Amino acid sequence: MDTEDMKINSNLYKALMQKDDDKVLDICASIPKGPLHTVTIHEDTVIHIATYHKKNDLVLQLLNMVPLCDSHKLTWQNNGGSTILHEAGTNNKTLVAAAEMLRRAPMLLSMANKQGETALFYAARHGKTRIFKFLHDQVTKTNQGPDLKTFLLRDDRSTILHLAILSRNYWMCHEIAVKHNHLIHEMDEDGMTPLQLLSCRPLELPPHNFVVRFIYNFIDPNVEDTSWMLPPLKNLRKRKFKCEWAMKLVKLLVKKDTSWEKTASRLTKHTSKYHHYGKTSSITQEDIITYESAVRLPDTPLLLATKHGCPQIVEEILTLYPQAIEHIDQDGRNILHVAIKHRNNEIFDMVVNRRYAKERLKGKIDNDANTLLHMVAEEVEDVDSDLKGPAYVLQGNVRMFKKVENICTTLDKMKLNSRSKTAEQEFNEGNDKRRKEAKEWMTENAKNYTVVAVLIATVAFAAAYTVPGGPNPTTGQPVLKEKPLFFFFTVADAMSLSAALTSVIMFLNIITSSYRFQDFEKSLVRKLQAGLVMLMISVAMLMLAFAATLILTVSSGRKWTDISLYAISFIPVLIFVLMFFPFQKILIFREVYSKAKEALVNMFSCLTKPKPAVWFSGRGATSVI
Repeated sequence: MDTEDMKINSNLYKALMQKDDDKVLDICASIPKGPLHTVTIHEDTVIHIATYHKKNDLVLQLLNMVPLCDSHKLTWQNNGGSTILHEAGTNNKTLVAAAEMLRRAPMLLSMANKQGETALFYAARHGKTRIFKFLHDQVTKTNQGPDLKTFLLRDDRSTILHLAILSRNYWMCHEIAVKHNHLIHEMDEDGMTPLQLLSCRPLELPPHNFVVRFIYNFIDPNVEDTSWMLPPLKNLRKRKFKCEWAMKLVKLLVKKDTSWEKTASRLTKHTSKYHHYGKTSSITQEDIITYESAVRLPDTPLLLATKHGCPQIVEEILTLYPQAIEHIDQDGRNILHVAIKHRNNEIFDMVVNRRYAKERLKGKIDNDANTLLHMVAEEVEDVDSDLKGPAYVLQGNVRMFKKVENICTTLDKMKLNSRSKTAEQEFNEGNDKRRKEAKEWMTENAKNYTVVAVLIATVAFAAAYTVPGGPNPTTGQPVLKEKPLFFFFTVADAMSLSAALTSVIMFLNIITSSYRFQDFEKSLVRKLQAGLVMLMISVAMLMLAFAATLILTVSSGRKWTDISLYAISFIPVLIFVLMFFPFQKILIFREVYSKAKEALVNMFSCLTKPKPAVWFSGRGATSVI
């Protein structure tokens, strides 16, 4: 490339980036190839770049600069094989320009890039609804039957439905699945069907906040004119639209997709052991034919949805095909094994609440002779575990162990896996490092909180002897004793001192704890939370005492002065409520709610389950011996 061309390209590229349309048109008018001039090292023309940047008006003007006799030159492909129509498929704003491109060069519709993707594929990959509908209508007008294969399947066997699912445009996915239902059964080069691909990421969920959920329920997701909506409402409408179409897509794919039927077969047998003695072990016997795949095959949609946290798909599959509960993966693990390993409590509870499923699955072991209890030790690393704090992560692990233990038999607790370890041994060894981290974390936090609590207690104690206004030199009683705010100051200061000293006791109790695994389930974390709550109450009361003192000593009796003092004095309290309360709501009130719910469920089950005969006395009562 000579110096002149480099200068032209530099000026063109700058003008395109700066959205200087007039300059772009002037430069194109002065060069031989005009808008078909290649401006990037990837052989993109000016029209390519303008289309990619959604400049519909500029693209139309550039197209008009190309003589009709040179319309065939509009089929130019860049280094990746993409045409200008491919670039139009990346957005909805150049729809008019795309129609003009096809009017001038209809062959653009069927041209594929080096991956075998047409412009329709591009629109599906980027999840752009309007341009996809336009291109799809154009394709179906001119192509039918076998001719459609070019538009629906690319070189690596991925279909347009696979690409649409990856773009998470559920409406588009549903449209493709309805109009080209044979694609539901197609597999890509990795052997994944669309349903399996959909199961690999959590679906959209409605908001959990009560107020937001209330507004969410009244929004019409299918309304087209959203110009009157505020941005938060637009986001809620978009979210509800995605949620509704996601569920429609799940129902359609689960009903039509037969990949749910496929499961790994049990080609191995296991000898469970309950002690360390003898010649046999819990590992697979050598005389049994084993099968090890060099490439791991995809799991069924049920197990993929369990692994990646898609309870909607799990529930839909088990509702339509309850026999799918028997599925196992190549490691011999059933849905409960997978749910425990990936800490998907919602799916675990869903399966356990199906009584037959629980009885059928609870005693199963995998290819390494791991029971459900063993799987608690095989936790998949959570990317958010560092944000939660090691003590809370360990608490979750201990609670999961207790939850699984409640559905397992006594024999399951004694079983040894292929490493000759019981579930408790595996859990203790697997979590020993985290226990040490949790101990250091809690000790360090407790020490820091103790210093703050002692400091607050010192200030509160000192404030009790330096009351606002000072003492009466004659009687020794406080001068402002009769003021209503003085009583408020006294109560707030006393509460601050009491709460601070209580939190000190809590934190000292944590520091001197033995830090056993069972301590992390309830006592340690509860002490930390209770101590932190008392510390925050102490801070809040000290703020109120300060506000009362300020008003008592500075107030001039004028209305606006008093209002200003009230506002300034209570700003720290307001900040405290806004910043601290939501955090504590998550940590504490969710805990209280879950415990209350669990107690109610247990009470209800006790009332509804039939009582054994030994519970009854009197005539006609049957004794059980």
